[in-house]
Amino acid sequence: MFIRSEVVGFGRYLPEKVLTNDDLSTMVETNDEWIRTRTGICSRHVVTNETTSVIAGKAVTMAIKNANMTPQDVDLLIVASVTPDLTTPSTATLIAAYLGLRPGVPAFDISAACSGFVYALTLADNMIRLGQVKTAVVVGAECLSKIVDWTDRNTCVLFGDGAGAAVLRATAGKGDNTDIGVLSTCIFSDGHNAEFLKTTGGVSSTQNAGFVNMNGKEVFKHAVVSLAEAAETALKQAGIEKDKINWLVPHQANVRIIESVGERLGLEPEKVIVTLDHHGNTSAASIPLALSENTENGRIKKGDVIVLTAMGAGFTWGGAVIRL
Repeated sequence: MFIRSEVVGFGRYLPEKVLTNDDLSTMVETNDEWIRTRTGICSRHVVTNETTSVIAGKAVTMAIKNANMTPQDVDLLIVASVTPDLTTPSTATLIAAYLGLRPGVPAFDISAACSGFVYALTLADNMIRLGQVKTAVVVGAECLSKIVDWTDRNTCVLFGDGAGAAVLRATAGKGDNTDIGVLSTCIFSDGHNAEFLKTTGGVSSTQNAGFVNMNGKEVFKHAVVSLAEAAETALKQAGIEKDKINWLVPHQANVRIIESVGERLGLEPEKVIVTLDHHGNTSAASIPLALSENTENGRIKKGDVIVLTAMGAGFTWGGAVIRL
């Protein structure tokens, strides 16, 4: 019997506070047209008193409910985030306690920036296929507003807060590309490009979190190529042709990047999911937020073939192919 990781539930949470482009124009020298034409972003959500573990916990609660499960069914929790509550313990352990997971269930964080959800999905899928766990929860959650310099108009207009989660369950498959579940994943990194997208601080260097700093031109150049290549690699590994793709769900960083990746893959714009306009760039949360929103509204349906692709600081990047 071939074991697959079936995706059986999605969940999401967005903070109540919405920050529009017009709101930002009262904070820094910018305006709605400047932001929309360069990024595609119109608004984003930002936390007030909530932490990453709180918003992630709410997203996971929704995902578990949608999977018709309880927290007692969870065998593994992986959290992708660059904005943990604390340096230690991990945000995942805080969420596990909040949810009431069984004592002994492994829970840990990973830091792969905007590629975090794809990285976490890869780890969970491998552990399920190896038979180490039967049910895993993967969550991407960020409070990026906490590491944004609100006086820097080149970065503060880009980011938002939020959390998205997915529940994976072991299921029997045939081992070919007609199976449901995760059909392939691939992840990569190249630390030689770390200077182009980073924070200005860290525990062992400055003893503070610092702010996000980015070379937009370099990131754009690398992102289009890396996102497309990761998607193509994942498709090749899954044995799926491009004309079988129902949806491309890319990391939501910039609408120009998203459009360019869709074009490189030869996809009609209607097959490319965009939530950037009302979420902003939520880093590791962007893909699961988009998946949750678009399964709930009925756009993404059972049986659809979905390609995920992401790139973020590090640089890290990766892709995945899923049949719901």
